[in-house]
Amino acid sequence: MKHFKTSLIVLLLTVGLSSMSYAQSKLAHINTQELIKVLPEAIEANKQLEKLEQTYTKDIQTSYLEYQKKLEQYQKEAETQPKEVNERRANEMSDVENRIREAQESAAKELQQKRSDLYGPIMEKVRAAIQKVAKQLGYEYVLDASTLIVADGKNLLPEVKKELGL
Repeated sequence: MKHFKTSLIVLLLTVGLSSMSYAQSKLAHINTQELIKVLPEAIEANKQLEKLEQTYTKDIQTSYLEYQKKLEQYQKEAETQPKEVNERRANEMSDVENRIREAQESAAKELQQKRSDLYGPIMEKVRAAIQKVAKQLGYEYVLDASTLIVADGKNLLPEVKKELGL
């Protein structure tokens, strides 16, 4: 009977320890921001976004400078103009301010949409490469190291760069 109890305990411990080893998942990490910075597609996307942003900024600044000139002119002439003219000019300036604000909001939305359009395929390519490498190396989970406080595990960045031809 004693031998049976000992065998049963050994069997339970073996099953328990093997279950614990299966419960542990293989984890790795990668800093996707660092990876994306060196991708040629991302570098080109950034150039396009910067160029577009400069265009919007230039257009808005031009409109704002015209607004300021007109405002200064109206302020200089305000004392010599009738009340109705000053009210009309004030309304006109308010309309110009609103158009400038709307142009800024529209530019921000268009830039965000363009960023999504350009980076969507890049992110999908990166995700697919990370998935492929993780599967090849037997990792079940890959965490983004840019959000981790401690990342002592396996870093997949070199392998993913190789997969992407970098």
